[in-house]
Amino acid sequence: MQFKDIIGQEDVKTLILKSAKEGRMPHAQLFWGGEGVGKLALALATIQYVNCEHPTDRDSCGECPSCRLISRLTHPDVHFAFPIYKVKSDRDSLCDDFIADWREMVLKSPYFNLRQWMKSIDGDEKGGTIYTAESSEISRKLSLKSLNAKYKSLIIWLPEKMQAQCANKLLKLIEEPPAGTLFFLISENPQQLLPTITSRTQALHIKNLTEEELKTVFPEDVARIAGGNIIKAREISDGMEETRQLVQRYRNLMAIVFTKDLVALKEFAEEAAASRAGTLEFLTYAGGITREAFIANLCNPELNYRTSDEAAFTEKFKRFVTINNIEGIIDNITRAHRDIERNANIKLTMFDLGLQLLTLIKK
Repeated sequence: MQFKDIIGQEDVKTLILKSAKEGRMPHAQLFWGGEGVGKLALALATIQYVNCEHPTDRDSCGECPSCRLISRLTHPDVHFAFPIYKVKSDRDSLCDDFIADWREMVLKSPYFNLRQWMKSIDGDEKGGTIYTAESSEISRKLSLKSLNAKYKSLIIWLPEKMQAQCANKLLKLIEEPPAGTLFFLISENPQQLLPTITSRTQALHIKNLTEEELKTVFPEDVARIAGGNIIKAREISDGMEETRQLVQRYRNLMAIVFTKDLVALKEFAEEAAASRAGTLEFLTYAGGITREAFIANLCNPELNYRTSDEAAFTEKFKRFVTINNIEGIIDNITRAHRDIERNANIKLTMFDLGLQLLTLIKK
């Protein structure tokens, strides 16, 4: 990973490079901030730079043996710890049990979140733990003589997921680090770390990317609504066609409501009955786009997070969503979602929703 491969964060890159060139690289750093801002990528680029045999003023060379090994995540002096799950009930799992999956995930893109990582290893998407046994493994690895790097390095991704005993043992390592060792803690919730750990690291806040930075990689409307989060921007970009289909489906429902076409409403409800999951997704979307239409009445574009297709629709639709009916519309959509989630008859529920909307939305 080189600095040139990282989207934006020019101020942070400059600060890191300055510390490295002046020989003031802290032995323990805490990169903290929201997801999708490049924290892991920055740590990898920093490690590659400080170990590079032929660095430039702005980046590692990318060609020397050290750079090639680090870029492939196979350098013997670069170690990782990250949330995992127990493979066997009789012992804690170690990160090395999942290191092949980790390398594959990071090499594909260093921009991912815990849910995506756990899903990739078939774990609980809401779980993930760095177990106590990992601390002994970390201590063992860092005690070994460096093979061919200037620094031994440890990246702990989401250290807030460490078990208490693991965190306490890590604290001792940070307090008395083996010679020539760099620690990088990559956190989204540093307030969940032991205060004694955070106080012994140099914290660097990695801010959300700007819209202009995202626009160098993503379409303008994606960059505008992604909130400075590359992960979200990719999800939005990947789902653009799905969003277009949802907009069209919602537009069709509103056309039925405006024309009071009960035959078309019956057909719409019958189509919805073909997929419970698809209808639940549509209702979730319907609630969101209705709110966006209402907010559009405030004439403050910064409050809206919409694609260009959604913006074109809500601009025309917003006058029909007012303070007088927004609560009723949302309540009925929410009720329909809840009922279908509880296995209510989809056709009857969606037909009834349409009838309720007939009385709430008027030309």
